[in-house]
Amino acid sequence: MSTETPLNTPTRHDQHGQWPQAETVDDFRHNLAAVQARIKASCQRVGRDPASVRLLPVSKTKPQTNLRQAYAAGCRMFGENKPQEAYRKWEEMADLTDLQWSVIGHLQTNKAKLVARFATEFQALDSLRVAVALERRLQAEGRGLDVFVQVNTSGEASKYGLPPDEVAAFLRELPAFSALRVRGFMTLAALSAEASRVRRCFILLRQLRDRLRQDAPDGIGLEELSMGMSGDFEIAIEEGATVVRVGQAIFGARATPDAHYWPSTQKGETD
Repeated sequence: MSTETPLNTPTRHDQHGQWPQAETVDDFRHNLAAVQARIKASCQRVGRDPASVRLLPVSKTKPQTNLRQAYAAGCRMFGENKPQEAYRKWEEMADLTDLQWSVIGHLQTNKAKLVARFATEFQALDSLRVAVALERRLQAEGRGLDVFVQVNTSGEASKYGLPPDEVAAFLRELPAFSALRVRGFMTLAALSAEASRVRRCFILLRQLRDRLRQDAPDGIGLEELSMGMSGDFEIAIEEGATVVRVGQAIFGARATPDAHYWPSTQKGETD
């Protein structure tokens, strides 16, 4: 996004793992209001409508009790990393008929059947193997799925996602998958206290989207940019994010270290 004055918004990555735990519905209401205030302020800095940014609360590793409290506070979609964990929660909370689920973590093809059964959205599409597996399972279920193509904008080997120079060719393959509704791109920025380094990742994704949108294949939508987490979503909004994935600033720090759920041999951290 363009502004007349340089933007010097800092990250909040120094708070990673230190957010207070939400334990009541009022806690969730307070945290959601605080995040929405940050979204509004970020939009105002660059002349955007706050309604153009969707907040996706990330509930990974949190128990059903917390999710129900967040639901009571107004959340109607949750983001989850692990398909099996998300599927279990979907089954346990089936009484909440208007609750939707977004899978935002890397997907192994043998878990595609779970995602096809319950998810509304999948934000980490980065291979044709996964596209084929999802398509087959979705056709069997008689369902469609909103998907985001994951792009590795940081260049870090520790992160999943397509290299930017491979995205155009990947998009050309996707019209063959009629059950996959491509909505845009997702990225994980570098987890850095250096705001300029984080901002570069978001700028790269926006510029890639703007360039590829001009010649996107028929039926491929590139309106959405899912980027930004608790520590950096303000910068992401300044650079055009339409979806921000916020976990710890809403739910509080996770009791178990990320390394327990995402060993060093795996990739990606999505709040």
